[in-house]
Amino acid sequence: MIEVIIKNLNKTVTVKEGTTLAELKDMVYPIGSGVKGQGSRIIGATVNNVASGLATPLFQNKTVRFVTVADQEGREIYLNSLTMVLSKAVSDSIRNGSFIIEHSISGGYFVRIFHGQHVVTKLKGEIVKRKMAQIINADIPFYTFSKPTPDVVKLMESKGNSAAADILKFRKSYYTTYYQLADTAEYVTTGTVPSTSYLKVFDLQPYYDGWLLQLPNPKKPDEVTPLTLMPRLYNTYKNNWSLEHKARLTGVAELNNLKESDVPTMIMLSEALHEKNIVRISDKITSNSKIKVVLIAGPSSSGKTTFSKRLSVQLATSGVKPVPLSLDNYFVNRNMNPIDENGQLDFESLYSLDLEKFYADLEGLIKGETVETPVYNFETGLRNEASVPMKLNDSEVLIIEGTHALNPELTKTLPQKALFKIFVSALNTMSLNDHICIAADDTRLLRRIIRDYKYRGYSAEDTILRWPSVRRGEFKWIDPFMEEADEMFNSTLLFELAATSRQALPLLMEVPHYSDAYPIANRLRTMLRFIKPINFNSIPATSLLREFLGGSGFKY
Repeated sequence: MIEVIIKNLNKTVTVKEGTTLAELKDMVYPIGSGVKGQGSRIIGATVNNVASGLATPLFQNKTVRFVTVADQEGREIYLNSLTMVLSKAVSDSIRNGSFIIEHSISGGYFVRIFHGQHVVTKLKGEIVKRKMAQIINADIPFYTFSKPTPDVVKLMESKGNSAAADILKFRKSYYTTYYQLADTAEYVTTGTVPSTSYLKVFDLQPYYDGWLLQLPNPKKPDEVTPLTLMPRLYNTYKNNWSLEHKARLTGVAELNNLKESDVPTMIMLSEALHEKNIVRISDKITSNSKIKVVLIAGPSSSGKTTFSKRLSVQLATSGVKPVPLSLDNYFVNRNMNPIDENGQLDFESLYSLDLEKFYADLEGLIKGETVETPVYNFETGLRNEASVPMKLNDSEVLIIEGTHALNPELTKTLPQKALFKIFVSALNTMSLNDHICIAADDTRLLRRIIRDYKYRGYSAEDTILRWPSVRRGEFKWIDPFMEEADEMFNSTLLFELAATSRQALPLLMEVPHYSDAYPIANRLRTMLRFIKPINFNSIPATSLLREFLGGSGFKY
């Protein structure tokens, strides 16, 4: 007999050795028990903080936390399992069929399905969708195997899954675990559900020039996350993927296979493309004399600050002087700050700003008047009595960077023709392999882990534990307004993951196994271990990535 701590219920149970997680789930959440209905929606677990499928047997004392699609680990398990169903459906429905999962968007995952070298027709895609439903209704079991890594590489190659085979060649482990669904074999980064019947909530819908693979809505698990058309975001992703495709760097394997002598050229190419886009945005601003305010927003660690500085340089070369205006100085006195749902001061709220003062100042500046802008004291939580006079000349534009810069409420009283809005984020389309995309959020989290350690004294554990709160603020105050932007700037770089891995991996290794941050740290470590690090000495001092890695030529 072994003891298992159930973290969800804060209780310990005694079970026989070899009991699977599925059997344990049925013991502690029996059908009809009415325990918040969780039993019917559990799709996996973390065992000692490592994501695991429900078929996993337990042979020693463990700590188990059951997960649903509302949990990040649960969504990963669901996605991995659904991807295998898609793989089998494509193989069964289309001769010489294949697919690529490029990136997440609209609460789902953008997929391109191919017939040989050609993108499939809408009719073929509908056939794949119906086949997926048949496979799910057939309740086919998933099986787990562990074999020497070279043998798994050969298996993947024999199955035509060359993308998975290529990344496994860089794997350092002696053995590799892979998963099988009937005749479909895949390497996935976490476990799977026990059988396909767990995956009844899904959809595959046409989305621009591809398909959107939809998963359950975390808040309404019996429904898929609603599809939202996001043309600006989609086109930004598409442009980046097209660039990677032309450079033959769409996956980690291609990045790993670069010769050391080719790395500096690839860095210069990537940096030049950043500069080209910044110049293009600058030209749009300077060519329109009516624009007096440039608003820049983006999620945490998107590189907004360096982008703003590089944009300011380009504006200045065209004879337009950029004048920064900090939203932070418009905070209300702390005793007037809104309270969040947990009873804490909500500094992320739009209404933590003195909007009336901001409206008045911006209206005056656009008209060419002199205004007295406030100065906020973060130590006292009060606005200083002294203010700073400001006036915009004809050759000057305001640069406002902040969380709420794209929120229409922030600029509702201003003439819209005087505004130019920019959304900045790291919209990564580099994949681990054709069937495993690397989340854009992970790219930003790695940046933040490195920056917080270097400049703020926070450990990787601290940063990861704060991340859910950061993301909640972004979901509420940034994401809904990204399509308001006049321009989107993708701050990710082709070589980024190879550059950040060298600094991030040692920090992730320090996260204790017992910490609540460990599941994310372990997932990031697993991903980075597939990536060959590069020497980043040839990254220029003006690079946006230097904001995080250090060695920037800009002052922050």
